[in-house]
Amino acid sequence: MTVLEVLTAATGFLKKKGVESPRLNAEHLLAHVLGMEKRITLYLEFERPMSEAERAPLRELIRRRSEGVPLQHLLGTVEFCGHVFACDARALIARPETEQLVENILQRFADTARVLDVGTGSGVIALSLALARPSASVTAVDVSPDALALAQENAARHGLAERVDFIVSDLLAAVSGPFDLIAANLPYIAAGELDSLSREVAHDPSLALDGGPDGLVLITRLIANAPRCLAPGGTLALEIGHDQADRVDSLLASHNYRDILRIRDYQQVERFLLARHG
Repeated sequence: MTVLEVLTAATGFLKKKGVESPRLNAEHLLAHVLGMEKRITLYLEFERPMSEAERAPLRELIRRRSEGVPLQHLLGTVEFCGHVFACDARALIARPETEQLVENILQRFADTARVLDVGTGSGVIALSLALARPSASVTAVDVSPDALALAQENAARHGLAERVDFIVSDLLAAVSGPFDLIAANLPYIAAGELDSLSREVAHDPSLALDGGPDGLVLITRLIANAPRCLAPGGTLALEIGHDQADRVDSLLASHNYRDILRIRDYQQVERFLLARHG
């Protein structure tokens, strides 16, 4: 079978199994098996025959993808803000909309900012900010030692092991500040909704998804405690759930935050809130 024939068969199988974007998934997995850095290279080799030794590992990856294992876990990487990060079951898979949180932060903060990323997971927010702001002081915390180990691996991957501080911490318990910015993409899914998540999202650690009965337990705690770690006029930047903007806005106002900014993602969901304190 040629590369194109294998790709066509894999796409058809994933489509039959209900995998979203089956062609794109098949291209990524086939390029991965063939050791191609970019899947576009496939298009230059459509007529090349594939040996059984090449097809066997692809079949296994296609099978696992058809059963709901996330593409990023199969590839072992995820692209975020133009950089490639290691990705596995130790932390939440970075979603494309979270790139907008980083973009909005970068529009407002200079190189000298002191930044804290709370619930860093794989470290993509903290490390993307550090890469974009070479003089910034960046600290990343997470309650999960496993997630923090993955974040440290990603820091080493990008030459940031000496620049970014990593601390095991339940929210702000192990840090004091002051920080000019505290960023957080905390768990915000209500506990009762976890069973209804897609099979791909269900592969993320429950610790990175479960936001308590109303989805806002951790966000509420962070809003209340962040002022003690913020510099005067410091900013709290949050990613939230699709129906939480009104409630989070009220929480911020009740804790004396000001200049509350609500920002929509590309699907026009009010996904991010930025607010100043003091």
